[in-house]
Amino acid sequence: MTRGYALAVRFTTRDADAAQRFDDLVARTLEGIRAEPGTLVYVSHTPVDEPLVRVFYELYADEAAFQAHEEQPHTRQMLKEREQYLTNVEVTFMYETAGKRPSSGPEAT
Repeated sequence: MTRGYALAVRFTTRDADAAQRFDDLVARTLEGIRAEPGTLVYVSHTPVDEPLVRVFYELYADEAAFQAHEEQPHTRQMLKEREQYLTNVEVTFMYETAGKRPSSGPEAT
């Protein structure tokens, strides 16, 4: 049985203004995500030399935790609102096989 269910998502934004608005949307959405017990990691990155791209890494306890995340009002709002800022979305779904996880204590937040 696998442990953990992850996504790597690459978002390409329309322009610098859209990138900032997308980042603001992500910041608002994170307020709700922080309360999701099955969402272990949810991090947005800006690749070096690609200021209009955001790469997300998301790690969930399992597929059920991912589905619970997708059903949350804050997630549904983000999925609806994000399209106006983007030109492309690429998603890779993954099962965890090995690695180092963050601890679940307060230092992990």
